[in-house]
Amino acid sequence: MNVAELVGRTLAELGVGAAFGVVGSGNFEATNGLRSGGVRFVAARHEGGAASMADAYARMSGRVPVLSVHQGCGLTNALTGITEAAKSRTPMIVLAGDTAASSVLSNFRVDQDALASAVGVVPERAHGAATAIADTVRAYRTAVQQRRTVLLNLPLDVQAQKAHEAVPVPEITGPAPIRPDGDAVAKLADLLVEARRPVFIAGRGARASATSLKALAEVSGALLATSAVAHGLFHDDPFSIGIAGGFSSPRTAELIRDADLVIGWGCALNRWTTRHGTLLGPDARLVQVDVEQAALGAHRPIDLGVVGDAAGTAVDVRAELEKRGHRRSREALESTQWNDVPYNDLSGDGRIDPRTLSRRLDEILPAERVVSIDSGNFMGYPSAYLSVPDENGFCFTQAFQSIGLGLGTAIGAALARPDRLPVLGVGDGGFHMAISELETAVRLRIPLVVIVYDDAAYGAEIHHFGDADMTTVRFPDTDIAAIGRGFGCAGITVRTVEDLAAVTEWLGGPRDAPLVVDAKIADDGGSWWLAEAFRH
Repeated sequence: MNVAELVGRTLAELGVGAAFGVVGSGNFEATNGLRSGGVRFVAARHEGGAASMADAYARMSGRVPVLSVHQGCGLTNALTGITEAAKSRTPMIVLAGDTAASSVLSNFRVDQDALASAVGVVPERAHGAATAIADTVRAYRTAVQQRRTVLLNLPLDVQAQKAHEAVPVPEITGPAPIRPDGDAVAKLADLLVEARRPVFIAGRGARASATSLKALAEVSGALLATSAVAHGLFHDDPFSIGIAGGFSSPRTAELIRDADLVIGWGCALNRWTTRHGTLLGPDARLVQVDVEQAALGAHRPIDLGVVGDAAGTAVDVRAELEKRGHRRSREALESTQWNDVPYNDLSGDGRIDPRTLSRRLDEILPAERVVSIDSGNFMGYPSAYLSVPDENGFCFTQAFQSIGLGLGTAIGAALARPDRLPVLGVGDGGFHMAISELETAVRLRIPLVVIVYDDAAYGAEIHHFGDADMTTVRFPDTDIAAIGRGFGCAGITVRTVEDLAAVTEWLGGPRDAPLVVDAKIADDGGSWWLAEAFRH
């Protein structure tokens, strides 16, 4: 066994989930080491797609994935997806070949450590046969315990070294719970006692804390909202008001603005979640609960910052309120769902209103679904109108705000949750960027529903730049359904609600290949959420 194979086997023994990548000479043996250790390897058509698959797999499965890439160009091809993972604090191992220290003239030579550091990834490397296991364990421990994306470089000369006999690897547990101090608990309890209209906003850091937060909300009288990335967390709670931020329904926005206390639980409370602060009432007190001190008040001034994990803090504050005998009732809520908001249907002239499209698909598609979202002007429609069963039914890779990540995201989410129907909302721009991964979905026989919100343009730019010359961001209409069929998918073109009958027909069939829905959408004049973002 050489070091390359040993590193792959060590990662397998540590318990990584699936591996994704494109195999070249620089990562061939390490990838086979993973496979021989029992790790499933998913071969993508492009490293960028593989990176998004790994990121989504981690988010939806809770397991650490591996992205396996060749040195140099393999890593740079994957860099946008890796940056998204790093910004989202996705625990993930990027296993990359690297040029030998002596190969200064290699065409593949780039400063891979510097690339990693530049985008927020932790660079690590295997230094030699004697330390290969320890180096690998260190990288994995950092990913798991610090919630970081880690680049593990494997120089070619080190890979080729004969490995020492493998030794058992330690068990690496997740981050230890961080309980808040008693003074912080008392102060937060004081604010909840004083509040008449509290609202909780749960973010990525609270995705495992639904039970504790709902219990505290029941005692304190709080309404329950989420940031976009935690959408679905309170799906079944009668006091859930949906997504806070640009995707908020009018009623949700009203309820948040009326709140006199807003508590962010594992939530950055950034400009998107607060609509640049306009979603918060002028007199509302603002609290953040986070495991990292540096996160507190990073985006907005706060009245109280609490260092602690969401679940443990909620449990301690609830106990404090019960000790004081405090309980506040909540009145029944009217609907806060976008699907219940009336609108003027823009369908006609061979185009379908994206709201009409999304509402009808929400009715047609099975409730047990995992919805992935690409970026663009369209993105609010599937996010707001397609309901999800829980927080593991929504995969939102938007930390880097890059289009083109959606198809890889949907494949990774589908592999993490094979029990659910995978659904992708994507614009025609993002679809064309990632089109090669349709072959991956077909090859893996994933029953993926690809909803292309097709306006033959980069819609965000169309609506952002107003009366400017738009020839650079408009394109000829493309028969996307035919493209899908060319890859082996089922493909349909949708111009009216009646055309969606073909979706029902596909659902009743074997679902042994993806369905590409080319929805020719009507011009919305600029989506509501993007108009709000561009206003500031």
